Amino acid sequence: MAIERVCVIGAGVIGSLYAGHLASVTEVSVLTRRDDQARALSGGLRITGKSELIARVQATADPAELPDFDLGIVATKATQLEDAARALAGRAPGATMMTIQNGLGAEELLRAEGDWPLLSAVTFMSGVRHSDTHVEYELDTETWLGPYRGTAPEVVHEVSRLRVQSGLRARTFADLRPAQWSKLIFNATVNTVAALTDLPHVGAFAAVDSPTDLGRLVRDLMDEGKAVAAAAGVDLHEDPWEMNVHAVQRGETLAAEGHYAHVPSMLEDVRAGRPTEVDFITGALVREAERNGVPVPLHEAMYRLVKARESA
Repeated sequence: MAIERVCVIGAGVIGSLYAGHLASVTEVSVLTRRDDQARALSGGLRITGKSELIARVQATADPAELPDFDLGIVATKATQLEDAARALAGRAPGATMMTIQNGLGAEELLRAEGDWPLLSAVTFMSGVRHSDTHVEYELDTETWLGPYRGTAPEVVHEVSRLRVQSGLRARTFADLRPAQWSKLIFNATVNTVAALTDLPHVGAFAAVDSPTDLGRLVRDLMDEGKAVAAAAGVDLHEDPWEMNVHAVQRGETLAAEGHYAHVPSMLEDVRAGRPTEVDFITGALVREAERNGVPVPLHEAMYRLVKARESA
């Protein structure tokens, strides 16, 4: 599979980081939600921080104006995925599509609108969106890629090669489910705790010495999630608690360099008064727990509390 044209669907932080880097090695189009953002991007997309570049991309808010493409990277939030999938219906029949949403079920939503070969991906990249055309790249961590239901492994390796060539990090998996579940449990815990405490991902999330330390709740939530994964027959790629500790340590290093603490996406949404991705993250974990007969009272409580926080 030769990838000569890439379309990034969604121009938030992650979509912008993908589009900005990939434009250095291939032709990139971007589907935005707003006409004014598409017009602004015609003047260039600026990436600062871990990378310093100004990328030229072709942007539009009208799916009918998209040029044909070989690879579509669906980088919307999970709450916007159904609309994005409908916008892509009937387009680029020869393309491969890659999902990078948090939680579970993105591939099925995209598959309902087209018979494209699909790749699954999870990413730990992060940044700060300063404007429609400027994103600061903070965490240059890997994106994990894997085939979905019969997609050829060669396609996964070609997408990974393109990412690395553009300056992004990637790792391929024959089966992405263990990695997806590791991040699902991590996100279902860290995001909900942040959304309900108004705390960014700081050292308190890994503190366990005192009976009242927040890290004890974080660890118990992750233990519930690990029990669900085990019941579902998933051998986790990484232990979510160790991921949490490592992320906190990395955040402390960044803070020492003058960066702000990482604000999980669910907390960003709560602060902005937007719907969160809790149905796709914690909701997915709770549904899997019910399917497998595993009690998850802590995650059920967090799920209900975040939904109540949304309504407030």
